[in-house]
Amino acid sequence: MDYSTGRFASDTPKILQRVLLGRGIASEEALDHSLSRLQVPQTMRGLDAAAALLVDAVHEQKKILIVGDFDADGATSSTLAVLALGAMGAPGVDYLVPNRFDFGYGLTPEIVEVAKNYRPDVLVTVDNGISSIEGVAAAKAAGMTVIVTDHHLPGSELPEADAIVNPNQAGCDFPSKNLAGVGVIFYLLSHLRTALQQSGWFEQSGISPPNMAEYLDLVALGTVADLVPLDHNNRILVHQGIARIRAGRCRPGIAALMEVAGRDQRRLSTTDIGFILGPRINAAGRLDDIGTGIRCLLTRDPSEARELAGELDALNRDRKAIEQGMQREALAALDQLHLEGEIPWSLCLYDANWHQGVVGILASRIKEKFHRPVIAFAEGDNGLVKGSARSIPGLHIRDALSDVAAAHPGLISKFGGHAMAAGLSLPQENLDGFRAAFEQVVRNRLDENQLHAVIDSDGELETADYTLQTAAMLRACAPWGQAFPEPIFDGEFLLLQQRIVGERHLKMVVASPQAPQSPLDAIAFNVDIEQWPQPVEKVRLAFKLDVNEFRGRESLQLMVSLLEAI
Repeated sequence: MDYSTGRFASDTPKILQRVLLGRGIASEEALDHSLSRLQVPQTMRGLDAAAALLVDAVHEQKKILIVGDFDADGATSSTLAVLALGAMGAPGVDYLVPNRFDFGYGLTPEIVEVAKNYRPDVLVTVDNGISSIEGVAAAKAAGMTVIVTDHHLPGSELPEADAIVNPNQAGCDFPSKNLAGVGVIFYLLSHLRTALQQSGWFEQSGISPPNMAEYLDLVALGTVADLVPLDHNNRILVHQGIARIRAGRCRPGIAALMEVAGRDQRRLSTTDIGFILGPRINAAGRLDDIGTGIRCLLTRDPSEARELAGELDALNRDRKAIEQGMQREALAALDQLHLEGEIPWSLCLYDANWHQGVVGILASRIKEKFHRPVIAFAEGDNGLVKGSARSIPGLHIRDALSDVAAAHPGLISKFGGHAMAAGLSLPQENLDGFRAAFEQVVRNRLDENQLHAVIDSDGELETADYTLQTAAMLRACAPWGQAFPEPIFDGEFLLLQQRIVGERHLKMVVASPQAPQSPLDAIAFNVDIEQWPQPVEKVRLAFKLDVNEFRGRESLQLMVSLLEAI
């Protein structure tokens, strides 16, 4: 490895230099997660206009309604907006999130009709709205001032809102294009706080300006749960939010969710957010009403938080059961497809009995197993089917859907999303035609080599690197996540001991052939118990370095992601 392209201090360990350079980071400045390193808001298009409208709303004590999305990003965005605007003196801020089963996604004309019952002067969208042409028009026609805050990619036409804040809109020079919806509204509200201070509002009204850092627990939760790339700006937001949660300075609802999951809040990681907190918030929106998740995040009462966290935990268990049944049905269909010939380059799956709120998770699971772009469809309303898409590296899924729409006008009713995830709806009778058109677009955009999953390794470790100090150093570089993956290493090892623990986890003791006298603990989760344990002396492993804590004692452990007999 050539380290000449890096600007590292002379005492920076070579292993750390290798890891950072492998992620396109050429200096240790990118590990500075202080709030002072955040991108300044002034370059975000629409921010001044939106803040000015909200300054007027606060001064004039106008009624504000937040319209959010039914996932964890939407829930944290809605919670943040309600709390921060209330702390700034806005009277009676309400929120409204469309029920996915009754209204679908975003600010539609139908949800505007519901919004009228709140009699708002100002309507603010969070984590949606950039594609709500008709909905914004309906709200404007009803006399509402409309502010759109979103992070999804805009289409060719923008809504006629009074202000639009979206780092991905044309003409926006804000350098971090990867903000989640909660990051966008955090920037707007931070800018609003400054504007209200400059106007003398807090002094005149006897209100202490809120400390916006107090809301970073919500920003971290929404950012990680929405799987946006963790560029430096997002890593700062997530790092600061996680630090607050670990220190116990977080919403009672977040602490309660950790408690019901049996996790130690003081050791929270991005993995915990992605696999523990996010799914429990999302379960409410998938199966019932995201309002349960928002109430859990809003409440200041620890007892109420525990009760609501318990409801979310139960919903998540129900979601898992539904998902497992759907996954069995999907795999059976794919087994039949495989028997009949080659598996397509893309997988479009549909079952009239599948749960509309769970198809996104199903698509993720099938994508992980087959390493194909996957769209899972469930039955919608009025003859439509609703799909949730998940992609693989190399295929921008929203752009792929745009290609289909351009080549076959009318085939898709509507769509939107990101590079790796998207949603769409289309008439059920168009499903076969869409499946063929999508397959052709995927073949145009990918080559066959990209259909094979690859584990990107940071290489082999020196014997001297197998230490708690190395693991702790890498942990200190966190948060790891999308586009900033946790380091994975590989190598050949002597297999000294092996046994199944739990139902399907292989606990091992291994050693480097160069240091057979220095055994290392390792664990591989969810192995094929028909293959393991097996009588082999050597294995090849891909693994992460982890610090295992048991009864107050810390030890090094290899978390194995690939296990091969040699």
